[in-house]
Amino acid sequence: MDFGPDRWRLYRLAAREAGRAMRESTVWSLSGLSSAPLPTRLLFAPQDLRTADPTVATDIYSGFFAFSGRAITTSGRSPFAFTPPSRAWGEALYGFGWLRHLRAAGTALAQANARSLVDEFVTSKLGDKRLACETQVTARRLMSFISQSPLILEGADHAFYQRFLKILGQHVRTLERQLRAGALPYQQLMAAVALCYAGLCCEGLDRSLKRASRLLARELDRQILADGGHASRNPRLIVELLFDLLPLRQMFASREVDTPEALLHAIDRMLPMVRLFRHGDGTLSHFNGMGVTAADHLATLLTYDDMRSQPIHHAPHSGYERLEAGRTLLVADVGAPPPRPLSWEAGAGCLSFEFSSATQRIVVNCGSPRHAAGPIIQASRSTVAHSTASINDVSSCQIVDKKGNWLERRVAGWLLRRVGPVVIAGPERVAAERSEREHAQMLSASHDGYRPRFGLTHERRWLLAPKGNVLEGEDIFWGEGAAQNAQAIIRFHLAPGIKASLAQGGRVVMLVLPNREAWQFSALPVEAHLEDSVFLATPDGMRRTEQIVLAIRPSEMPSVRWRFERLARTFDPNQPQEQGPELI
Repeated sequence: MDFGPDRWRLYRLAAREAGRAMRESTVWSLSGLSSAPLPTRLLFAPQDLRTADPTVATDIYSGFFAFSGRAITTSGRSPFAFTPPSRAWGEALYGFGWLRHLRAAGTALAQANARSLVDEFVTSKLGDKRLACETQVTARRLMSFISQSPLILEGADHAFYQRFLKILGQHVRTLERQLRAGALPYQQLMAAVALCYAGLCCEGLDRSLKRASRLLARELDRQILADGGHASRNPRLIVELLFDLLPLRQMFASREVDTPEALLHAIDRMLPMVRLFRHGDGTLSHFNGMGVTAADHLATLLTYDDMRSQPIHHAPHSGYERLEAGRTLLVADVGAPPPRPLSWEAGAGCLSFEFSSATQRIVVNCGSPRHAAGPIIQASRSTVAHSTASINDVSSCQIVDKKGNWLERRVAGWLLRRVGPVVIAGPERVAAERSEREHAQMLSASHDGYRPRFGLTHERRWLLAPKGNVLEGEDIFWGEGAAQNAQAIIRFHLAPGIKASLAQGGRVVMLVLPNREAWQFSALPVEAHLEDSVFLATPDGMRRTEQIVLAIRPSEMPSVRWRFERLARTFDPNQPQEQGPELI
């Protein structure tokens, strides 16, 4: 498959990126003409809120480095001399976030090991220097060095202390040059956070702190939306940012430096947004790059929510809606793709939803895998990996990938190295509206992602009954000049552990949940089918599951209605069932 008419978007993106590359080259060629002041001493270290495991320190001391599903055994060599087995592994190694595990061990051996590894990083020939020097990785490494400086410097001599200060100064200088060269938006935000860490924790970097504070305020205003979501629409990035911004807020207070208003307001908006995505099992919804939820991390994070805020239900700027009744919860993606520079993990899941009862997920998206090869990650971003409708199994978004003719493959390959697999085309008009009728919550949304190729607009409606025992929905496909061969395929991916079976000739699907709840799915006027599926957002790879599939031809049948109904909490057939209002 090639890029079709979207090839011109690909070429325009490449032209803009070429201009940025030229600007980078100019800045780096002039970098020797300027210098940044070196820190004269460390004042204090911020708290790292991420949980740590002291047993990992033993693995690292023995030369076993396991990150992101890949591992190497160094056999006495420096880990930095190895070519990273995956990009994620390299980012983790070069980011030094694992130092927190050594600090948790609390031993003199762990302290000496940390100093040795910092020295090795500086003196070794790196297996992937380009990756190690990327803005985001450099920023993470600087924050890790500062946060874990008590571990690194405990028992160190004066020579190492001065060498360590020089390393911090070099990182500050590198980040400032990368910012002048025109780093991508999220890289700018991470660089600003890291430079604020350095400016607040190190003496002698006051001018750098002023510049970084201004940049931080600007990027937070740009990237943290009015409802608290990140402009990438990725729930994971909200969590990751909060882990860095909460200690930063405390550092400004500790240094008695005026805290940027943008930082305070961003944190206040982001915490309720995290709760919007949270289901009864404590994990987050799987949209736009969200994978496994680290439950311990999330629990730690929410303890810093001083107001114990309630989840918001309406997030129009981020493009998410939350319906909640009784023990039942639904979170829906009703937003357009994020801005192109922030879309490297975005999925083609417009109008997809996740649905749960108490602590049990029922309908899910496949999620983003923690450890997987490129083709699996690419598949996880496709429309068919989401609980929504696709046309002829074509995704509603076009994502940069090596495909098409030789020129398209060449251009795409270069862009993948520069900006990653970003979205270059997708729904442009996405509309959503909430309402209530007879105390039932209703949500209606539509997108035009299939209009250019198939002449169709997809509209989806949800209705959640007041007690949460019934969820009704309808998918509608309309448009002038719709392709006659277009087939709409509607998928409902089921959470792992649910036992599904067909009944009444496919008109009904019986669902038995692990918590012994029984639900019934029905559809009109089509029959449902069960197909295999996989759930990718698991710590140990992927899990087999099933999906309910409906198929119609919009030219012959423009709409289909479906319904989830809870039959009983347990297997008691005599328990009366409430009927909800019908969807119009």
